[in-house]
Amino acid sequence: MSKQSKPGQQPIGLPLTISVLLHAGLLGLLAVSVDFASKPKPQPQASAPVVQAVAVDKAQVEQHVERIRAQEAAAREAERQRQAELDRQAKEAERKRQAEQERLRKLEQERQQRQAEIKKAEEAAKLAKIKQQEEEQRARQAAEKAAKEEAARQEAERKRKAEEEAARKAEAERKRKEEERKRKEAEEAARKAREEDLAAQMAAEQAELAAVRQQQVLSEVDRYSVLIQQAIKRNLREDRSMRGKECRVRLMLAPDGFVISQSVISGDAQVCRATEAAIRAAGNLPVSAEPDVYQQMKDLTITFKPEL
Repeated sequence: MSKQSKPGQQPIGLPLTISVLLHAGLLGLLAVSVDFASKPKPQPQASAPVVQAVAVDKAQVEQHVERIRAQEAAAREAERQRQAELDRQAKEAERKRQAEQERLRKLEQERQQRQAEIKKAEEAAKLAKIKQQEEEQRARQAAEKAAKEEAARQEAERKRKAEEEAARKAEAERKRKEEERKRKEAEEAARKAREEDLAAQMAAEQAELAAVRQQQVLSEVDRYSVLIQQAIKRNLREDRSMRGKECRVRLMLAPDGFVISQSVISGDAQVCRATEAAIRAAGNLPVSAEPDVYQQMKDLTITFKPEL
């Protein structure tokens, strides 16, 4: 089976065929020339030019044959070079085709590797997302549990504080009632003591008045001073804590006995407060109707000593 030529490539036997045909044509031309020379022709008067022409034709034929041979050799060389170039181009094309196939194979391998890496990354991301969701779920559950525990703790703390507050209020109420009871008892005892003191004071005042009247040693001013002191003392609320203490008070009196002003000069604060309260409670004090006596009494300084 003959080898097929590649596209654009001439058959190798074509120059040989042309050469054979050219040789056949030359041989035929020589035969015709010899045949024509062998036949009797009308001879021209001069025979020398004919022989010369035949010799010239043979030389030309040989030259032509040589040219054809050279052309054939050149054609064969050109054909060889063309075939070599075609072989080189075919090898280069095959090399490029194999290189392209190798490049495509590597690209496909890289693509498959990238696909595998992408798939692996997607799987890893999926697993990471699942893990993250699980962790978030656990965190939410832990937060909910902590919130419930904190709410329960706060509720228990609120109840504990409420119970403590209720107990504190109950204890405070109990103490308040106890203190109120004691205060009332103390007030009642103080009231009784004041009544007893007042009774004793009134008895003492009566005894004193009797003594003053009996002795009549006091002047009119002294008498009214005593009366004023007695009026004030009747409203004086004394306490055993006042024993041995005193208070000096200055009084400015109107002609009808109204106290225009009062001021503490010196003395115990508790006794002075009780004295001032007694003066306010006494109202108009006893004053002599005699003008000269009033002039001596209108600015009066009195010393109060609780008699306990």
